Amino acid sequence: MPIIYFDQAASSFPKPDTVATAVIKAINEFGANPGRGGHQLANQAASVIYETRVKLAKLFGEKDPNNVIFCQNATHALNQGIKGLHLKQGDHVISTSYEHNSVRRPLEYLKQEKGVKVTYLKSDHNGHISREQLLTEVLPETKLIVASHGSNLTGAIFPIEMIGTVCKERGISFLVDASQTAGILPINMEEMNIDMLAFPGHKGLLGPQGTGALIVKKSIELTPLFHGGTGSHSEEKDQPLARPNRYESGTLNTPGIAGLSAGIDEVVSRGVETIFQHEWKLTKYCLEKLKNINGVTVFGPDLHVERLAVIPFIINETDVQEIAMIFDQHYQVALRGGLHCAPLAHETIGTIEGGTLRASFGLYNTIEEIDQWIDMIIEIKEGLVG
Repeated sequence: MPIIYFDQAASSFPKPDTVATAVIKAINEFGANPGRGGHQLANQAASVIYETRVKLAKLFGEKDPNNVIFCQNATHALNQGIKGLHLKQGDHVISTSYEHNSVRRPLEYLKQEKGVKVTYLKSDHNGHISREQLLTEVLPETKLIVASHGSNLTGAIFPIEMIGTVCKERGISFLVDASQTAGILPINMEEMNIDMLAFPGHKGLLGPQGTGALIVKKSIELTPLFHGGTGSHSEEKDQPLARPNRYESGTLNTPGIAGLSAGIDEVVSRGVETIFQHEWKLTKYCLEKLKNINGVTVFGPDLHVERLAVIPFIINETDVQEIAMIFDQHYQVALRGGLHCAPLAHETIGTIEGGTLRASFGLYNTIEEIDQWIDMIIEIKEGLVG
């Protein structure tokens, strides 16, 4: 029996065949060190990396590909954006109560180690934050607003266009965590007034794990997280100022970036809007099915509100980890149980004690898989709680 994969919010699977082909080609045909030599193999590796920068810049509305900084993942990108921004004691940061630990923990570090003040703004379950609500929290000392575009727990989509407008009006830097939305929702940094955009390569962009990026507007100057070899300006003792080398010390993941390039091609070929509509169709269908099962509690936005393809739920009177194990070992269904690295969000929706199960769908999931899964839920519920 093939595995039904409903853990797309953690990492997309399966990948397009072209992604694996691109990775293998990079390893077998030009596995040299990009930017570390003038020979043809190094140049070919560097060319693939630059081409991928261009694709990402175009996809997200950034004019200069050199402002695309490759990272290991979104966590790396978010740490670079948050810790590199020269925040000091007394400065103020606004975030939301739905943030992943990749945002919360760097902010708590700055709070404890640097004396930075942090406000976590609460939205309602639909992801709504009003302009008035946001402006109430803005202080003269507010230097940064960092917000997820979409929740990895509930699928709620947050109003980053409005937040970006407020940031532009008030001269506040705006960092968006697009971990759940890059490749799934349209994002244009220029139109949305986004100063920094962090995202992984291995989720909606369909690339390999170990890839990600931070796109940083030219007006934003960051202190690099890492210092070291960049393949250029080797005679200088200090980190070079030129982008992207300033932020990319060490050898890049050329095979992973080659695979990411192929993943981006698949996203562009399918169309971001088409991908979202497919996932939204699956999500609506599943929510309608779940609401008819007594003893199952679903969290997140109202049924009529568009959301990402993420559904947190519990089977009442059961342990989420036990249910996740039953799905995995007995039914061959991969989904996640627990706190999903987002304890603030669980506090917000009232599930911090036991966590939730989370089903998340992607480009290659189907209605037929959801139908099979709903039957499994009914069977589990009747077997455990009657």
